[in-house]
Amino acid sequence: MKKLVLTSLITGLLFSAGSASAQKMEKVTASWLPIMQTMAYYVALEEKLFEKAGIEINSVKFQNPNQIIDSLVSGQADFGPPGAAAGITALAEARYPGTFKVFGLQGGGIKVNMINDGLIVSNASTISSFKDLKGKSIGTLPGIQWKTITRYVIRQNGLDPDKDVMINEIAVPMHIPSLLAGSVDATLSLEPVGSIAVASKEAKRAMTNPVATFIADPFYSGVSVLSTKFMKERPAVAKKVVEVLDQATKMANENFDKYRPIIAKYTAIKPDQVSLVAQPYLRANSELNATDIASYQALVNVFEKEGVLKEHVDVKKLMLKPSDFN
Repeated sequence: MKKLVLTSLITGLLFSAGSASAQKMEKVTASWLPIMQTMAYYVALEEKLFEKAGIEINSVKFQNPNQIIDSLVSGQADFGPPGAAAGITALAEARYPGTFKVFGLQGGGIKVNMINDGLIVSNASTISSFKDLKGKSIGTLPGIQWKTITRYVIRQNGLDPDKDVMINEIAVPMHIPSLLAGSVDATLSLEPVGSIAVASKEAKRAMTNPVATFIADPFYSGVSVLSTKFMKERPAVAKKVVEVLDQATKMANENFDKYRPIIAKYTAIKPDQVSLVAQPYLRANSELNATDIASYQALVNVFEKEGVLKEHVDVKKLMLKPSDFN
């Protein structure tokens, strides 16, 4: 009898130890931007997909796209969820080769009828295109990515970005207030800024998806990105992050209306405005194709044309491959 009791106790202790081990959570830090491109990350958090995969997320929000990539380069973060700056990622990779792997793209496009960005003006403005910006000012996101994109689009419209237009870098939450206060004449803004502007009934989209018009359609300004340091040190965990966000991307794409309410929790959009928000074009790692890669390459080429990138970067080498986890 004593032997039976002892055996049962040992078995119970072993089972408990095994269960505790199985429930051990891996801590992972994510740096993200409160924009619509980050939608899959919001879904993953709300549905507790990371927890189900054994991952405890330290979620760090930034307002400046540069800060996300800086946090990855410095080792303060393990990955950038959907919405990390696509161009800055390529610039940082050129400066620090072998630092990143891209595993998803986010944006919008004219053909797919999904909004990524807009030229936003007040309702009283006569500006209807970038050609109308001569002698005026435009606000855009802080950092080299959107400043470079804005300069390129201005140049494509026959204007000199150094002489004809004043470009102001403005934090995302201040785009509409700055516009309505008259600090700038227009903004080139990512969603949901355009939706918030329309909902305010004081501003409008003079152009929808202007960047897709002048750079590539579809246009991807956002990426999902892993640090290779994270991949090398914890490949199994990094792989789970990719799998979770692939699953969340599929859920966001297939059930966007279901997840609309959570947008107000993570972005500047108000609960009564979520019905106006445009659905982003989200591409999971498992579904990226040649068109997607060509579009990303077109964006990176803009940095080369504008003299920001001193050497050519082949984005195919940046994209995550299954063998990268070995």
